[in-house]
Amino acid sequence: MTAQATAPAPLHLVLGEEELLIERAVRDTLAAARAVDATAELTRARVSDLTAPELAELVSPSLFSEGRVIVLESAQDISQELSDAVASYLKDPADGVVLVVVHTGGGRSKAGKTLPAVLKKAGAEVTECPKLTKPAEREQFVRHEVRRAGGKIDPAGVAALIDAVGSDLRELSSAATQLVADAGGVVDADAVHRYHRGRADVTGFAVAEKAVSGDRSAALESLRWAMQLGVPHVLVADALADAVRTIARVSGAGRGNPNQLAGELGMPPWKVRKAQGQSRGWNQDGLATAMRVVARLNAEVKGVAADPGYALERAVLQVAAAKGDR
Repeated sequence: MTAQATAPAPLHLVLGEEELLIERAVRDTLAAARAVDATAELTRARVSDLTAPELAELVSPSLFSEGRVIVLESAQDISQELSDAVASYLKDPADGVVLVVVHTGGGRSKAGKTLPAVLKKAGAEVTECPKLTKPAEREQFVRHEVRRAGGKIDPAGVAALIDAVGSDLRELSSAATQLVADAGGVVDADAVHRYHRGRADVTGFAVAEKAVSGDRSAALESLRWAMQLGVPHVLVADALADAVRTIARVSGAGRGNPNQLAGELGMPPWKVRKAQGQSRGWNQDGLATAMRVVARLNAEVKGVAADPGYALERAVLQVAAAKGDR
């Protein structure tokens, strides 16, 4: 006999700015709703695009009693009128409707700043999704992802995985899950190295490393391999931006002890050491040029450029050339 699924709470507050964790929280809520009602529909709307009457229509009881999950995004930008409408709805929520409010935790207006407290007072189930900026937080994330996939990982394996993949949570999550499957559940540094051996030339981070080293031909070759194997344009662009910004930050901090600078910069020591080595040959003009290139590329790969592949090639060559600028 199958246990009956428990309906999700009618009100959820997803609080923070970490996109992967936010998406996971929304997905988990939808899955819980569909475990009770397989026909439950998901509707997402930015609060800046909603009026109070439109919200009332979204959360009004259904004639056919279908389950619904309504996600209000960017709730930190909510107007006072819409905030009042939400508060009014919470006094008498509709059956079968799950309201998920996604909020950064900040807000410019009084309505935006006070909304989380209003939702908590109304009994919202809160999911914290803070940005993971500290090395220890990323290490904990890796351990959690390995456990989530049903595996175990030792400290050396955690360090090796972050060193190989970088700080992007989506890539870390994907690599952790794949490693658990490939390594039979137990992940150590050797397993990480085996997994990444032969793949280094097709990851966004490897493309970035060759570009910031000034090796134009190698960077372009790696980029073309990455594109052929389907590495998303956005991930390559993010890796390139991360490499350039890290070098700029570490270069600006001087030639201090990596362990000491790590605390000041909020980076793991290995990343500071790597950036100190990569910063040789860069000057301020070259870094300024590279920063402009990656800022432009960020917009291009997210829809501005007609051909994001070409935009990536141009950016990789320009960053590599910037190292040689004098």
